[in-house]
Amino acid sequence: MTPAFEVTATDGAARAGILRTAHGEVRTPVFMPVGTKGTVKGVDPDELRGLGAQLILGNTYHLHFRPGEALVAELGGLHSFSGWDGPILTDSGGFQVFSLRHTLQDVDDDGVTFRSVYDGSLERFTPEGTQAIQAALGSDIAMCLDICPPAGVSRRELEEAVRRTTTWARKQVDAPRSPGQLRFGISQGAADLELRRRSIEELVPLGFDGYALGGLSVGEDRALMFAATAEAAPLLPEDRPRYFMGIGDPEGILGVIEAGIDMFDCVLPTRVARTGSALTWEGRLNLKNARFARDPRPLDEGCSCPACSRFSRAYIRHLVNQEELLGLRLLSLHNLRFLLELTDGARAAIERGTLASYKADALARLGVAAAV
Repeated sequence: MTPAFEVTATDGAARAGILRTAHGEVRTPVFMPVGTKGTVKGVDPDELRGLGAQLILGNTYHLHFRPGEALVAELGGLHSFSGWDGPILTDSGGFQVFSLRHTLQDVDDDGVTFRSVYDGSLERFTPEGTQAIQAALGSDIAMCLDICPPAGVSRRELEEAVRRTTTWARKQVDAPRSPGQLRFGISQGAADLELRRRSIEELVPLGFDGYALGGLSVGEDRALMFAATAEAAPLLPEDRPRYFMGIGDPEGILGVIEAGIDMFDCVLPTRVARTGSALTWEGRLNLKNARFARDPRPLDEGCSCPACSRFSRAYIRHLVNQEELLGLRLLSLHNLRFLLELTDGARAAIERGTLASYKADALARLGVAAAV
């Protein structure tokens, strides 16, 4: 039987590999654009393919409430419904529940009760229930329901999150899934290395198809985050994909790849696009700045994305300042391409055995100019 994941090259702790899913192969390390409500904001599936996207993320919380997993299943599953025929990962909705702390009502060993962010109705997620939602959505990778505390909570609260996340994981490992669906467990423990190790040691024997580091990049000190990742990643099985949840800035991407992470996601490229900002090798550019009013250059020299291949900074600035949707779309396309190409470059560097120099060169280029 062909394994779902295969490491094809290493460079220090960093890995390049192939993740095999029901909707095709994914070459890792891989950046996953986020399609929270079944769409990467402002970008259609053909454009995503053209940018080099391999795997996208959908959100169980939001799709459950709008339009509902039953409707999605009736219309052929999330791939057919959204028009994206490549691999899809769905998160469990746990991050949304626990980040919207004002909606929380009760948490116990069987699940979490909360009020819907849409209409305030009382709702409940259970480990088994979120797996059933993801099975109905038909994603290629389903994530376990977990507890993701914010930065700065007490150690006692972290310990309880680790304990309960394991309790919930045991309820999910054998839950029904859609054909070919992979299931990933999520470790917790924030940057507390003892608790992180405990969480991983409890989850690995359950035999998930992959493992994620959750509860990092949530506001903790950046150096602690990188240190925790470097300590935790080698504790995960070598023959399973490793997923860092919620990181998408260039420094963060290169840092977690160097630590041995294979997969990562973030809303950053499309979110900053909607504020009028571009991710470039000069740093982050705020296109609302008047200095771009007569700038004839593309966003990034050498970039072949739809924004850079046809339009000037001056024109995109005009679109942004006039609140024209095309401006936000062009910035989204460019920002996604920037991070996808950065990740592709890291993968090629691992295969050559030159990741350290690739990372150093990339960060030096990004540090040439301050953000404006």
